[in-house]
Amino acid sequence: MQQNFPDHPSCNPPSLSQQQMSYEVVQEAILSLWQVVSGLSSIEPPQRERYRVTIFGSARLAKDEAVYQDVKRLASELTYLGCDIITGGGPGLMEAANEGSVVADLDNQTKSIGIRVDLGFEQEVNPFVEEVFQHRTFFSRLHHFALVSDAFVVMPGGVGTTLEALMIWQLLQVRSIHDVPLIMVGDMWQGLVDWADQSMVPQMAAPEDMQIPFCVATVDEAIALLKQDHHRWQTHCP
Repeated sequence: MQQNFPDHPSCNPPSLSQQQMSYEVVQEAILSLWQVVSGLSSIEPPQRERYRVTIFGSARLAKDEAVYQDVKRLASELTYLGCDIITGGGPGLMEAANEGSVVADLDNQTKSIGIRVDLGFEQEVNPFVEEVFQHRTFFSRLHHFALVSDAFVVMPGGVGTTLEALMIWQLLQVRSIHDVPLIMVGDMWQGLVDWADQSMVPQMAAPEDMQIPFCVATVDEAIALLKQDHHRWQTHCP
């Protein structure tokens, strides 16, 4: 005699309404997690012992490029002042900055820091990084840069460097970060700011937004600006 049994729940695919409910539960959980992270990151960090400069730049430029030596010298000059140097921790101009920090720090008084992101195919951390932080997403990594830096220098670079530069520019525009110099070195960045000025002002951006980045032609000009801001920072230290 044949018996009919009800289908096991696992044999029936969830309805669209059930799928939507599950999605909404997951979405709400994720948003709640981001709120917790945002709350934690809003806590003011303790006063840093040293002024910290983040240097952004291309991972693809080699040691025989003149700009590599410029970045190395920039980092060394800042290290002589007692500054920590922060980069993305990779090769190219990031390595130049970390190398400049290490070679100038004979008494091991400052830090050469790398804030990395796991891309799966990216090169290893460069050998001049003394303290490394590893992130799984660009979002948390970029947030980390913003939290721990007292100044930003943008050297020539590609899409990644442009992303970093524009994020800091935007955070300064909306005053999420304050009194933090954003210094762009080289013609390519002056061209970017000129384009933004011509294309965005006045309908989509205010004229004063175009004054946020300091565009300079040389590393020496960047060093002069950073020395001024480092002095201001020291004056306001408790």
